[in-house]
Amino acid sequence: MGSTSSSSVLSILLLPLLILLLPSMIITTSANPFHQDFEITWGDGRAKILNEGELLTLSLNEASGSGFQSKNEYLFGKIDMQLKLVPGNSAGTVTAYYLSSKGSAWDEIDFEFLGNLSGDPYILHTNVFSQGKGNREQQFYLWFDPTADFHTYSILWNPQRIIFSVDGTPIREFKNMESSGVPFPKNQPMRIYSSLWNADDWATRGGLVKTDWTQAPFTASYMNFNADACVWSSGSSSCASTSSTSSSNSWLSQELDSASQERLQWAQKNYMIYNYCSDTQRFPQGLPPECSTS
Repeated sequence: MGSTSSSSVLSILLLPLLILLLPSMIITTSANPFHQDFEITWGDGRAKILNEGELLTLSLNEASGSGFQSKNEYLFGKIDMQLKLVPGNSAGTVTAYYLSSKGSAWDEIDFEFLGNLSGDPYILHTNVFSQGKGNREQQFYLWFDPTADFHTYSILWNPQRIIFSVDGTPIREFKNMESSGVPFPKNQPMRIYSSLWNADDWATRGGLVKTDWTQAPFTASYMNFNADACVWSSGSSSCASTSSTSSSNSWLSQELDSASQERLQWAQKNYMIYNYCSDTQRFPQGLPPECSTS
């Protein structure tokens, strides 16, 4: 009994160290050049694909921001992208990286990075929209400086769940709870989008801190995109079946194992700064039904 408890204590003590080491332990797969998978959609030259397609940058100045989108639409996938965020005084800027469908009843899975004054932490804002309804925000600080180097931001989206991860550490899970009347994104193919834009009317301390244009241009960088995903084209999926259990599509039924659950709890306990499921003032009639499960 004594050895078990001491080994448990050791595991708890080592867990933060393991999480900090994870970025260097993650094996990166060779990525396609950006111009193969993406197209720049706006910004009048402020977005650039460089280094023979290995690097993509978005820039923002007082005239405009910039953005890109994927050429393919996806219906389920494991999507990885490495980002290096705007350094220095980034207050007022937002770097958005997300999946979205079109139409008035759209689905969307969001990472948004809210800039801040030099030395203050970025806020990582997450949200899930289904059939045009969002209001499912969870926000986090990060356990590293996201402007100093590239870090991997991942979305696992399968018929059972959506998992947001940072450098392999899950920070949020949104489960399919259609049985409780909660719509889940599973019928609408989505493209990948990213944009860098000025949101100083709300992004930093509710709009109190304005963008300092003397710091412009603001630049975010992207590399090593990878998608293990079902490409949607002409009304059909590249995955033979969403119930496929082949090893190449194992992510279609993937869930968090016990080690990943521990890492999720670590991230939420130490770095979550807002959770809509705890905001009783916002939902005086009762929290949304998906909040009733752990």
